[in-house]
Amino acid sequence: MQTILILDFGSQYTQLIARKIRELNVYCEIHAYNKIPQLTADVKGVVLSGSPYSCNDAHAPVPDLSQIKGRLPMLAVCYGAQYLVKMGGGNVLPSKIREYGRANLQYIDNSNPLLKDISPNSQVWMSHGDTIERVPQNYKLICSTDTVKYAGYQIEGEQTYAIQFHPEVSHSIEGLKMLRNFVVDICHCDQSWTPASFVETTIADLRQKLGNDKVVLGLSGGVDSSVAAMLLNKAIGKNLHCIFVDNGLLRKNEFENVLESYKDMGLNVKGVDAKQKFYDVLKGVTDPEKKRKAIGKTFIDVFDEEAKQITDVKWLAQGTIYPDVIESLSVKGPSATIKSHHNVGGLPDYMKLKIVEPLRSLFKDEVRRVGRQIGLKNDLLSRHPFPGPGLAIRILGDITPQKVEILQNVDNIFIGGLKEHGLYDKVWQAGAMLLPVQSVGVMGDERTYENVVALRAVESNDGMTADWSHLPYDFLAKMSNRIINEVKGVNRVVYDISSKPPATIEWE
Repeated sequence: MQTILILDFGSQYTQLIARKIRELNVYCEIHAYNKIPQLTADVKGVVLSGSPYSCNDAHAPVPDLSQIKGRLPMLAVCYGAQYLVKMGGGNVLPSKIREYGRANLQYIDNSNPLLKDISPNSQVWMSHGDTIERVPQNYKLICSTDTVKYAGYQIEGEQTYAIQFHPEVSHSIEGLKMLRNFVVDICHCDQSWTPASFVETTIADLRQKLGNDKVVLGLSGGVDSSVAAMLLNKAIGKNLHCIFVDNGLLRKNEFENVLESYKDMGLNVKGVDAKQKFYDVLKGVTDPEKKRKAIGKTFIDVFDEEAKQITDVKWLAQGTIYPDVIESLSVKGPSATIKSHHNVGGLPDYMKLKIVEPLRSLFKDEVRRVGRQIGLKNDLLSRHPFPGPGLAIRILGDITPQKVEILQNVDNIFIGGLKEHGLYDKVWQAGAMLLPVQSVGVMGDERTYENVVALRAVESNDGMTADWSHLPYDFLAKMSNRIINEVKGVNRVVYDISSKPPATIEWE
């Protein structure tokens, strides 16, 4: 499969480069700059990302480009552009004025293939503290702004291009066109990576990989595990055994509702009530990472018990998607681990199952397109993402059945309200958080000292970045009034207006 390789130097925008390239129906992968995979004939080009580092820092990321530079087309963005100048003997110095925000390309060499059909004065997005002062002799200037002379260059005799701005962000108005020029015209990718081609290739690969082996899959009721189940069902049919675990951390009535929704999908699904096991391992645990790991281990234990009841199971299938993988990895330089995911990182030695992850390479919106391609019901396709650890990471502090019940009731009112008022499909993800804070209130003639809940709703394309949803004030007022009146134990409701970054979607 034709692939563009993206080397990550830790930029917050690295995932956006991948998203934009995939919008062009070209497959790409993100790898740490110091963990470059074996280059095959399928790799058609390489992108160097930006970085929070200066290339002049003592511990700046230094990639080994010996198998890439001059051999494959390469696009260096921001840090990548500055690194190539320094490596070639040019000068990169701290900017006299920090170059951050919108800028316009005053000079554009439209004869250069990277900048073909880019409009005069095209707006781009700068985000760097250093700037290129002098380039090596064989580095040819291809674009400038009024304050940045070397906004872009090409190394003569090579298909190596570099820009100091970010084409992947929406503020770079013609950034997608530049990326298309690179991946299609320069790298000659054929734009054949579509949902239909993914389905066809994945089903064939699963059949070859799994043969007649039996597979157990943990269903969650969400889009990811449902799409994974349908792909596996098309590949191996009756050899797929689905397990839906009630971990006591689901939304209100979700266990029953999800089992009902799977009845007409042709899947072999077994429901398992394991609430008490999860409550037991979470008792007294307050650290969010320890919660995630405890839940992950317990999930594995439950699956192990259930798998042993099915003769000759060889594989555990998971609905892992690309953001799970990216956010769970951390190396020197690239993006720091934000949070671990319970379905990333392998299985314990005692569990003799191999892992199969049909969606590991996809972003969330791509999973939905694949689901639509294979006929997944719209009520499942349109479901908001829900964290694997469930309400455990929406209850800040320790977990008790009583706290879970409070949050389930709050969440039920909020999500039901979004649907009733036609707002659910306008929001990417929504939920409620139970805070470890109690506040004074007055109900009737009585003084109360009860819990605070925070409502959270965000808009996003893939969950990697998100903006808070500007829900109508009258709707929020209705939700607050209902929650305080109907949920015993809550006397204050707040609304989270933080975006990602710098915040995350979940609070833990």
